[in-house]
Amino acid sequence: MQIDKTKELETKGIGTLLLMYALPSVVSQIISSVYNICDRIFIGHGVGALAIAGLAITLPIINIIHAFGALIGVGAGARMSIVLGKKDINWAEHILGNSVIFTVVLSGLVMLFSYIFLDKILFMFGATAETVAYAREYMLIVLPGMFLTTMAFNLVSLMRASGYPNKSMIVLVSGAVLNIALDALFIFAFDMGIAGAAWATTISMAFATFLAMLHFLKRDSFIRFRRHGFQPKGYIFKNIFMIGMSPFLMNVAAAGVVAILNKQLIRFGGDMAVGAYGIANSFIMIMIMVILGVCMGMQPIAGYNYGAGHPDRLKRVYILTMKVCVAIGFVTAILGCTMPRIISMAFTNETILLDISQMALPYITVMTPLIAFTIVNSNFFQSIDKPWIAIVTSLSRQVIFLIPMMYIMPVIYQNLGLDSLDGVFCSCTVSDVFGALLAFVLMLTQRKVFKYTE
Repeated sequence: MQIDKTKELETKGIGTLLLMYALPSVVSQIISSVYNICDRIFIGHGVGALAIAGLAITLPIINIIHAFGALIGVGAGARMSIVLGKKDINWAEHILGNSVIFTVVLSGLVMLFSYIFLDKILFMFGATAETVAYAREYMLIVLPGMFLTTMAFNLVSLMRASGYPNKSMIVLVSGAVLNIALDALFIFAFDMGIAGAAWATTISMAFATFLAMLHFLKRDSFIRFRRHGFQPKGYIFKNIFMIGMSPFLMNVAAAGVVAILNKQLIRFGGDMAVGAYGIANSFIMIMIMVILGVCMGMQPIAGYNYGAGHPDRLKRVYILTMKVCVAIGFVTAILGCTMPRIISMAFTNETILLDISQMALPYITVMTPLIAFTIVNSNFFQSIDKPWIAIVTSLSRQVIFLIPMMYIMPVIYQNLGLDSLDGVFCSCTVSDVFGALLAFVLMLTQRKVFKYTE
């Protein structure tokens, strides 16, 4: 017997709901970020500094592939929340089936393109003669698993939207724990080097995808696979695409920006500067994953109540989410600015890499509260079907401001008699400020959503 597990989204207290939905998402995001970081820690200590620099080169490429998972998963999940608020179960099942079709087609094309042009892509993202072998070895193994990653992201998002936040957490945590265990086994016990980390990632994502598939095959799942749901619907593809475009562009932009940033880092600091940014980025990503986890918990609540026409509940979940995420941002900034060397030592014991990482961390983390403000706004507007506001908000700090700042700040630092490498890292700080200011202005233009009526 199917039970509608989404009714509580318009009846329970907002604080209780946010805890119910955000906590599993936060746990999932933390564990997922931990296993990504474990790759770097195990490789840094078990293979070497050049290997961790090579892995850093692959991150933006993997983020682009993950972006397709975000496009489909976030787009389908947000749309499902809205239609469930309208009590349309048939439409929700069509979203599930069509999102699977979308995932298979899109992932296949991306994987094929990546294999054909892999070396060109790696050098475009900052690989050098010293690091390209590590990056290539990792990507050749990981690429087939990216299809599984995309499918898992999509299905887990739909599990959460259809009222199963705890199950979605179990799926992701199971895959992440398996990844960590396999990392240690393959790298240290079997001495497989960077290939061991790649195989650990691929196997763990296959396991997570299998668990997610099982949920939607069960007859007692509220929303499940049905034959009619797999009938292609152009308007559903369009809805998924438009809502999911914000996180997709954000991930693609981040990857493109990292490619430019890597070239600037190599120009002013060499391969070790790229590795140092990888370390700093790994730390801040833990906290950003927590923030994103809270936002994932917000999305089904906001989407459902937007679809059901409850503007008061919409406003309350927005404000509460903002308070929680900005507080997390302050904690991140304090840690990154007060103990950068201690944090860096978790990833490496090489002096040069430690010195550059210690310099980079305060620049990267100091404006995390403002990053949190921007992320909450972007996720909120994509969850209530305002894709263009979400897109502009998410792209502001990464594209509109960061790209020009990466060229301007090193020149300013050089003219002041300071290290140009500091200027590259400072460009991240400055763009975070301007991005938050733009997000605030855009938020003010959309206050009418809190007065929305059906």
